[in-house]
Amino acid sequence: MEKIPMTAEGHSSLVGEIKRLKTIERPRLIKAISEARAHGDLSENAEYHAAKEQQGLTEARVAELEDKLGRAEIIDVSKLSGERVVFGATVKIVDEDTEEERDYQIVGELEADVKSGRLSITSPIARALIGKTVGDSVEVSTPGGGKSYEILKISFA
Repeated sequence: MEKIPMTAEGHSSLVGEIKRLKTIERPRLIKAISEARAHGDLSENAEYHAAKEQQGLTEARVAELEDKLGRAEIIDVSKLSGERVVFGATVKIVDEDTEEERDYQIVGELEADVKSGRLSITSPIARALIGKTVGDSVEVSTPGGGKSYEILKISFA
């Protein structure tokens, strides 16, 4: 089984999602199925079929998350340090064409959210940054063409 790297914050977020699915969604869906069943003929009952489908999707998500958490390798970012970009590092980069600066933290796939500055370790930008130091320039192939970034700062928080 392949280990899945994730930050402690990402791990607790997934644990919270599983708890929500089990304690809120499951009971809600059971109630919806029960109410729909009370309406009579199940073969033509759209509410029943929709609730059963949603129940299946919820159970699949719970199983997926439990599998991922079972294989999680939690990395404590606060104990990391160094001169190079590694998993968990927060990197300040500047787009060499537009001079736009951005901060990104390199995180696991399940906790990635570009809008909040969290890049998946498997993303093209993160893969280009791994192992680099402050002052290095990286070339990244994007769907819109090649981009160049310079690393301004590396921190571990």
